[in-house]
Amino acid sequence: MEICLIAAESARYSGSDASRVNPLFPPLGLMTVAALTPGEHNVTIIDESVEAADLEIEPDLIGLTAMTAAAPRAYELADAYRARGVPVVMGGMHASALPDEALQHVDAVIVGEAEGQWQGLLDDFSAGHLGRVYRNSEFPPASLIPAARRDLIDTSPYPMKHVMQATRGCPFACSFCTVSTFFGRTLRTRPIEDVLAEAREIEGEPITLVDDNIMGCPQYAREFFSAWADTGKTFWSQASTTMLEIPELIVQAAEAGCKALFVGFESISQTQLEKVGKRFNPIAKYEELVQRLHDVGIAVIGSFMFGLDGDDEDVFERTADFAERVEMDIGQFSILTPLPGTRLYRDLESAKRIVVRDWSRYNGSHVTFEPVGMSPEALENGFQWVYERFYSWRSILRRVGKRITPLVWAANVAYSQRVSRWLAGVREQPAG
Repeated sequence: MEICLIAAESARYSGSDASRVNPLFPPLGLMTVAALTPGEHNVTIIDESVEAADLEIEPDLIGLTAMTAAAPRAYELADAYRARGVPVVMGGMHASALPDEALQHVDAVIVGEAEGQWQGLLDDFSAGHLGRVYRNSEFPPASLIPAARRDLIDTSPYPMKHVMQATRGCPFACSFCTVSTFFGRTLRTRPIEDVLAEAREIEGEPITLVDDNIMGCPQYAREFFSAWADTGKTFWSQASTTMLEIPELIVQAAEAGCKALFVGFESISQTQLEKVGKRFNPIAKYEELVQRLHDVGIAVIGSFMFGLDGDDEDVFERTADFAERVEMDIGQFSILTPLPGTRLYRDLESAKRIVVRDWSRYNGSHVTFEPVGMSPEALENGFQWVYERFYSWRSILRRVGKRITPLVWAANVAYSQRVSRWLAGVREQPAG
C-alpha cells in the first residue's frame, strides 16, 4: 500500500503568516509509526509545520496525528480526503483523549501508543474490515520502540535535527499534563543497547532525547549515562527538579555529554504548585538546582506557566526577575491550558470555567478558561510581556553573557527572532 502520514499544522502562535515558525525538531511520533510499518508498504511523511499537505494526493491510506491546537486542521484534512474516497485514520494525544470526536471525521482511531496496534490496523485494513477504535489493554513495553525512520524526513528546516527517545512515561501526575495519561505513570525503559545503536546511526549532534524525565528511574539513568558516554555524542533532554535528590546523576549526565536539560519549574509559588499536583518542586532550591547544572556545564531550559489560581498581575515581573537573577539559559513560557484528558480540564469543566471551545486556541498562548486574580486580557498581555523582556538583547546578555556557548547563544538568538515575528503577528490582528 501507499501510506501517507501527516502531522497536522500546529502553529505555536496565532497571527499573521509572519508569526508562524518552524517546530524545534522533526515529528518523532510519525517517524516511529513509519518504522512500525511492514516493509511491503511505501510510507511518506508530511509535517505541516514545514510544508502544507497536498489535498490532491491519493494514497491507499492517510494516517493523521495532531496535538489539540492542530485538531481543527486535522479534521479539515480528514474531511477533504474522505470526500475524495481516501480512508483516514488518526492517532496522537488529542484523538486519544477524545476518540468519539475524532471519529466524526476519520474512519478509525488509535488510542494511545501505536506499538502493538498500528500493525493490526493495517492488517484489518488490507483485509477489508477496518475497525473503529484500536487501543492496547496495557502500555506496551518500551522494548517495542523501533529506531525511527529518519530517511523519510528532510531535517534542514529544524533547529534540533536529531531526535530520539530512551524512556516513556512519568511517575508524576501534574493536573495540567497529558504525559501521565497518554504514556502512563510507570517509567518504561528501552534496552540501552537499542538506544545506543540508534544513536550511533545518527550523523550529527546534539541529539534531543524527548524523554519526559530522563532521570525518572535513577538506576536506569546511571547505566544509561555510563553507556552513552561511549558514543561521544552530546545530547539535550528533560528532567524533573527531583534530580536534586541524587546530585551525582547531574554530574554523570554532564560527563556523558548532556549540554542542556528542560526543567518544568512552572511557578515560583509553592501554593500554586501544590494546586496543580506539583508539590515535589522545591521552590526554595530552584536557584541551587540551576547553579548545580551550570557548575557542570549543563544549560537550563526553564518552563513556567501563568494563570494558575492565585496568580496576580505581579507574577509576570516576579517570574522574569527570578529567571534573570538565576541566569536561566532559555525560557519557555505558557498560559495554563486545560488540555482534554487532563485532570485540569475535568476540574475546570466541572466548575464551568472553560470559556473557549475552539481547539486552535489551546496552544499555550491564549486564555481558554476564566482565570482567578486577573482578567483574560491581563493574562495574555503579561504572558507576551515576559517573552518580550526575556528575549530582549539586554536580558540575553545578562543571563548567558558570562558563560556563552554556541548552542545556547544560537537558541537565544533564534527565540528572540521567533518572539519578534510572533509579537508582530499578534499586533497585526484586529482587536477582538
